[in-house]
Amino acid sequence: MNASLSGATLLEGSAIEAGYGASQVLFGIDVTVRAGEVLALLGRNGMGKSTLLKVLTGTLAPMRGSVRFDGAEIGGTRPDAIARRGIAIVPEGRHVFPNLSVDEHLRAFARPRATASGQQAGAPRWTIEALYGLFPRLAERKGNAGNQLSGGEQQMLAIARALSTHPRLLILDEATEGLAPVIREEIWRCLATLKAEGEAILVVDKYVQRLLPLADRHIILERGRAVWRGDSAALDADRSLWARYLGV
Repeated sequence: MNASLSGATLLEGSAIEAGYGASQVLFGIDVTVRAGEVLALLGRNGMGKSTLLKVLTGTLAPMRGSVRFDGAEIGGTRPDAIARRGIAIVPEGRHVFPNLSVDEHLRAFARPRATASGQQAGAPRWTIEALYGLFPRLAERKGNAGNQLSGGEQQMLAIARALSTHPRLLILDEATEGLAPVIREEIWRCLATLKAEGEAILVVDKYVQRLLPLADRHIILERGRAVWRGDSAALDADRSLWARYLGV
């Protein structure tokens, strides 16, 4: 078992139900992420993964259930308040500002690391220099505007921008979707580095084979329900799960 699994619980969602109007999407989802742990959220498109991330980050209020971060209830809390507590998301589609340079993105979003109560805690971990060290390609393009970057470079910027807030939990929605293979490899390298640095990560991605060495645990969603949970060894050993729930 990975040593990170002994870390304190950061995020704990219990019996989460959510949806849009009269349409319910999530049915009694439980999810836990510990300090230093990487959790992968798996499932085909339309099974509720992005809806769950919206609940966890405050852009969608749960119908029922509880979401706690470091012991404090955050279900239904505004996204900006959740972000100040230390949850950062790299959204699907990146949402890079076209008229801001790479350097302006990182400096505009940078803020001190927060404690559980949202107060400043200690020296910044991900300085601008450290982020350029993590993504040398961004350092080469620091003066380029967002709309002058390739899709892969925009994804790197979105990750660096999230890290500049010094999150206690980093969430990535479709981490490598639509990227060229060489750029995907750079993103996987980055995530492996973040894991080695002890970052807590919740990641959604379809490349199960690449998630196996990265994630400590996996949850598979099917029609808004968690149908399987386990570690990478168990998921690797049962390829019937891949065909049944992941379309691999």
